Amino acid sequence: MKIKSIVPGLMIIFFLINHSYAQEPKMKTIFNGKNLKGWTVEPEDNMWWTVEDGKIAAENDPTKTGSILWTKKKFGDFVFQMDFLMGTGTVDSGIFLRSEKDQIQIGISGSLQRDMTGSPYIPGKSYPVEAEGVKDILQLKSWNTMKVKLVDQTYTVWINGEEVMTYTSENMPDKGPIGLQLHPNNEMSIQFKNIQVGKL
Repeated sequence: MKIKSIVPGLMIIFFLINHSYAQEPKMKTIFNGKNLKGWTVEPEDNMWWTVEDGKIAAENDPTKTGSILWTKKKFGDFVFQMDFLMGTGTVDSGIFLRSEKDQIQIGISGSLQRDMTGSPYIPGKSYPVEAEGVKDILQLKSWNTMKVKLVDQTYTVWINGEEVMTYTSENMPDKGPIGLQLHPNNEMSIQFKNIQVGKL
């Protein structure tokens, strides 16, 4: 009788463990550490993005022209993770999700003039919500890890392992590329490495 009573409990635990693993996709590296193969630069005449020592570096040109580095592949639901290091100047960067309409901020907001890392920026809505606890988590002079999980139109952000924001957007495309931003009209630099994505 004791064995029979234990078995259902073990089955539940086994199910929960398997279910938990099922929620985490297999992550695949999408930056080879050598060049920008698999990525495309906008505008096409690249003078902003370079690769060295396994890192992507971005820096504004003298005319302060902005640029976006897009994945050539398009993604539906996914988990995206990468490390970033904020460099010189006033860093204003971010991650675009499927299009330019949804962005996760990295660094100083040009409109708010303060650090909004981890918060969503929506054209026409500015920052509809603000990431929580980032000031205590973010390392301004060291590498940080940002993870973004996007399911349907809802995305959640983690910084250095801590969940900081969840937001449900509107009218997001079902599929699209992932982009890294170098904001225009600025003097700044930023680096990225260990860039991975897992399809959900």
